[in-house]
Parts: sequence; structure tokens; C-alpha cells
Amino acid sequence: MRWWTRVRGVSTPIDRSTTWPYEDGEPGAFSYSRFSSPTVAEAERRLGALDGGHALLFASGSAACTAVVLALLEPGQTVALAEGAYYGTGAMLDELARWGIRKVEFDQAGSPPDGVDLVWLEAPSNPFLTLPDFTAAAAHPARVVCDATAATPLHVRPLELGCELVVHSATKYLGGHDDALAGAIVCKETTDYVRLLEYRSRTGPVADADTAWLVLRGLDTLEIRVARQSETARLIAERLRSHRAVEVVRYPGFGGLLSFDVPDADAARRVETSTQLIANMTSLGGVTSRIEARARWEGARVPPGLLRLSVGLEDPEAVWADLEQALERI
Repeated sequence: MRWWTRVRGVSTPIDRSTTWPYEDGEPGAFSYSRFSSPTVAEAERRLGALDGGHALLFASGSAACTAVVLALLEPGQTVALAEGAYYGTGAMLDELARWGIRKVEFDQAGSPPDGVDLVWLEAPSNPFLTLPDFTAAAAHPARVVCDATAATPLHVRPLELGCELVVHSATKYLGGHDDALAGAIVCKETTDYVRLLEYRSRTGPVADADTAWLVLRGLDTLEIRVARQSETARLIAERLRSHRAVEVVRYPGFGGLLSFDVPDADAARRVETSTQLIANMTSLGGVTSRIEARARWEGARVPPGLLRLSVGLEDPEAVWADLEQALERI
């Protein structure tokens, strides 16, 4: 036996094949990468174990969210979307209005409205950091999906709280290094998993093997990263609440994401362009702290002075010192 047949690496191999030979004249576990592939399947296994369901990996978080709507709803049906949820989810639903998908917004701290066909929660919402009433949502007759991107399965496991589906932008905390664009859906019911796999195989928004490998790499350090980010975010939120230039602080008590308001858009621009350690850029969940004024993307939907801060893995005191000196520019 040669050494390379005896030694097994600790890292999952990347199989970039797009097609595999049949076995005795029939497709085996893998035949064509639009259906599935070994590296993607391993990432899905790990993701499913984290959330306690059956996982599917997609080319982006938006692709995963779109798949939920197009695969599981019909024209004329209505989605009840949590107020203040990620603006891209609402934009996606507006885009699908031409195919007959309707949208209503509701306060996720209460009960979803009657007569809807899908309840869409976000835990916590981005950038307002509100949390849903899972009990009220689970009591609704409609299927319930929860976007738990900002919480990660380490803090919120929606399938254990009455939801049928959980979605993640794996680009964020799950990947964690700003180098993998991916999304995930985790299903409680096998029937939903089968339908979504069918949809993905037919329409093609599957992640490639290299992206799946980067997600797997991120999952290896997820717990330690999120613990450090949560510790830093709690410290920053506490200090922001006592800063004279800050009007509102939003933080759910866990995770690395928070938002706060300064007096106006000019003040927000001055803060975001004055940080030196904290990068002025979009997205969240990476090892690099970043800040941005969300009104540039979301308009009047958010207060003009709202700043979203995603803390990374830098020294907490250094992050605070940088933010404090930027706030002094107001």
C-alpha cells in the first residue's frame, strides 16, 4: 500500500469535477455538478448538522432566498415579511411581484397577519436588530422561514423554534473571511428539501466546489470567531450607550453586529470616513471590522444617521479607540 492511499488529510478535498462516470450503467451519488458534487455535499452535511435539518448550498444568500419563494409558492400568494428585515429581501420580493408574488410587512415582535402563505422572519433583523416572536409565528398556519444570518446557528436555531426553513447568507459569518459568496437553506421537512433540490437542479444556482470548500474552512473556526466578535460587540454597545454623540444603540445581546444613530447624515458620513482601523465598507461577519451609513443603500427606510458596525477579530480596545476618535469628529 502506497503512502498516499494510507494517509488521509484533515482538510476536505476539493473535487472540481463537473461530471462523473455512471456506475453499472446508472448515475451514482454524483453524476453532474449542477445536481450535487462531493465538496458541496460535505458542506451541506456540516451546515445541516449545525441547524438540525437538511441543508442545500446556493450561489449566494439572495439566490437561496429567491429559491424559497419560487420553489414553494405560487403566483397570487403572499409573503409576510418582518419589518426592518434586510432590505435586499424586500427588494427581491418586489422584483418577483411581476410573477404574482405579493408582500406585506408586519412587526415580527407580534403575530403574523392572517391570510398569508409564507411568514418571513429575521433573527436578528438587519440593521434594526429586532428579534421575532417565534411562538406567535409557529402558531400561524403558514410555512415559516427565518433568516438567521446575523445570529448564526450558534445563537439561534430556528428549526427548533417552530420554523420550517432557515436561510443564511453564508458569505457572512459562516464563511467568515470575505472570500466566499454563498447562501444556504436548511429544511426541517424532507419534502421541502426534495422540492428545493429539484428547483436548484433545474435552475442552476448551485455553489461551486471551491466556494463550498471555503465555507467548510469557515465552519472550522465559526465558534471561536463568533465568541470573540460577540465579546467585542457587547463592549462597544455598552460604551456607545454612554457616548454623548450617539442617540440610539441597537444590539440584541449576542453576535458581532450592532447599529447606532448619530444626529444626521452628515455626522454619519464624518464618522464612517474617519475610522482608521475599522474599514468603511459594506457586508458583515468577516474578520475585519467594518462600518457604513446604511442610508446610502436603504434610503428613507432607515434613519439618516444610522451606522451599522460589524466587529471583527481585532483587539476590542483598539476597535473602541478608533470608533471613539471618529465620533469625536462630530
